[in-house]
Amino acid sequence: MRVRALALIPLFAALTACGRGGDGAVEVAVIGSPEEMFAAGSRLAPPAQLVRGATAQGLVRLDEAGQLVPGIAERWIVTDGGASYIFRIRETTRPGGRKLDARAVQQALTRTIRGLSGTSLGLDLAQVRDIRAMTGRVIEIRLKSAMPGFLQLLAQPELGIVSDGNSAGPMALARVGDTAVLTALPPEARGLPSQPDWGDDVRVVRVRAVDAVAATRDFSDGRYSLLLGGTLASLPLANVGPLSRGTVRLDSALGLFGLDIARATGFLADADNREALALALDRNALIRPFNIGGWVPTTRIVAPNLPDGSDAVPERWEDIALDDRRGAARARVARWASGSSVKVVLSIALPDGPGSDTLFAGLGEQWGEIGISLVRVPAGTKADLVLRDRVARYAGAAWFLNQFNCRIAPALCSEDADFLVQQAIAAPGPQQAALFAEAERALASTNRYIPIGAPIRWSLVRAGVTGFGENAWAIHPLFPLSHAPI
Repeated sequence: MRVRALALIPLFAALTACGRGGDGAVEVAVIGSPEEMFAAGSRLAPPAQLVRGATAQGLVRLDEAGQLVPGIAERWIVTDGGASYIFRIRETTRPGGRKLDARAVQQALTRTIRGLSGTSLGLDLAQVRDIRAMTGRVIEIRLKSAMPGFLQLLAQPELGIVSDGNSAGPMALARVGDTAVLTALPPEARGLPSQPDWGDDVRVVRVRAVDAVAATRDFSDGRYSLLLGGTLASLPLANVGPLSRGTVRLDSALGLFGLDIARATGFLADADNREALALALDRNALIRPFNIGGWVPTTRIVAPNLPDGSDAVPERWEDIALDDRRGAARARVARWASGSSVKVVLSIALPDGPGSDTLFAGLGEQWGEIGISLVRVPAGTKADLVLRDRVARYAGAAWFLNQFNCRIAPALCSEDADFLVQQAIAAPGPQQAALFAEAERALASTNRYIPIGAPIRWSLVRAGVTGFGENAWAIHPLFPLSHAPI
């Protein structure tokens, strides 16, 4: 999916240095809370993923373009038809003089994967058969079968290496109040050759987690060079005026954006009634008020054109006109209401923000045409419908289907779909794609999730900022902002 970036043209080039501290530091805001940003453990909100990715890189990591680059591993090979990954670890000395060896990495990864049990990321990592330290600096990860996107999975912030309480860089963290102060480690501390004059142009990166209103206001006032973590809920705030000297940058993100049927009771107890909600939606009209060029709606759970996906699953109802779909949906609502004195009123939980206000108004208007009234409740409150807004970890059908696994989302799942996913993971090539397609059809038939389209992620980037790039993962690492040579 391609999304056109919205540009706010800079008017005064002399003001492009705004957003730098008096010491030349790069000032960054991320939408969220300090508690989220400094959270420990293995279940991280986006602000914590930013900090973890900067301070605890894995065997590989992602650069600003979303491309894989070496992390603590200087190189790797893939053997056995994609079922074996062998990494050579950089020769790095940790605080206290101890070397970061394969055994320490093996223990750290094993511990992390164990801690992710019960999460969707843990399900993705269940493909790992074993991790072995082969020599002092060589480690092998064997999979149960080949897995497209496995290196991308290893680059996730949660897979960063922490051994004996020491993180693997590439940056060091100091917390000053609610600010994360991040300093790039010198090359020799990252297992690289020493470089003369290395620190001449290297900058400190200061990160603060703030709410969306304060973040956009302070960016407009010149406090920050970069604002990260925007979603559809806060997108209208990105129009910060012609004097902002900034640019709204939109990621062509891969993932899930739609509505979970959180309570299958009353009208929603019947799968055909749940389908009526999806039938009635004009997805383009829902997003049109946001003026995002190139956004493509979908009625599918799994994104198209994935390496292990299948073209055998088309868009649902693509040959039925919207008026006809709404007519069928209206008839189902009327049929249910005729047997009950209760009007169909559904609650929906959405995050705060002007974008959510717009989305709620659009949903209410469209579903009102088929006889359904919508009531909004705050995010985190029990509701009939709950917004799902997640960016994919890797380009694989399993990621999409694992989000609805019965161990993760028991109210939304299909045991048949879970079984087919397990079969697909162990199957070869074309057979795997066919099984994933069958799993998607089984899950879609439950009508417990209403797809709308791809998630929307945006940032504000001041003119002159380097080390930032849009990408399908909406991951914007902090290390490149420091200008530190690789």
